[in-house]
Amino acid sequence: MTKWKRLFNALAEAQNKYQVGNHLIMFINRAMNPVNYANNKVDFDWRKDELNIVLSFSGFYIRDNGEVYHSKKETTLKGARARAGHLKSLLEDRKVHHEVLKYCRIELVEKNYFHAVLEATKGINERIRNMSGLVTDGADLVNTTFSVKKPIIAINSLKTDTEKSEQKGFSNLLIGLFGAIRNPTAHAPKITWPMSEQDALDILTLVSFIHRKLDNAVKI
Repeated sequence: MTKWKRLFNALAEAQNKYQVGNHLIMFINRAMNPVNYANNKVDFDWRKDELNIVLSFSGFYIRDNGEVYHSKKETTLKGARARAGHLKSLLEDRKVHHEVLKYCRIELVEKNYFHAVLEATKGINERIRNMSGLVTDGADLVNTTFSVKKPIIAINSLKTDTEKSEQKGFSNLLIGLFGAIRNPTAHAPKITWPMSEQDALDILTLVSFIHRKLDNAVKI
């Protein structure tokens, strides 16, 4: 039997026997002891936020010391998610593509919007490289990959003028995103290129849209 199943069975047995949540609270307190995360603060913050979503419905939350305390009971998923970070909550409400969070999870935990946007846009570049087999970057990568005349990847059948226009427009969108967002954040210092939460939300939503288009793209 795997470790998580043994833990689950032990907790379930204690719960059924004593009918109180003391054992579960004790387990969380021990598992979330900050000493265990001395060299991995990101994992601690991420687990704390995710646990707080579930615990909030029972009127509990985990503080930065890793211990469980009483709090106002939440009744909606939106309110519970908000406890895990406002921007992350908003992105989840928008059903943001999983590839977005894949590349900027750490930055979202730290509320580092500048680098969250940078990593998410770099993630698009990396995905296009993997799909196309090319090793170039930025506009050169996009122009070669999504060429209308000799495409490596197509987002539609390219049979009609409308579909060809969409392919060209998608290519221009990617180039614009790299030129207006990725390149400045990659080269400019954070203090000279401010990134608000609202800007980050809008940009990451656009990045999500691009990933969804790539989901249905095919290699020629």
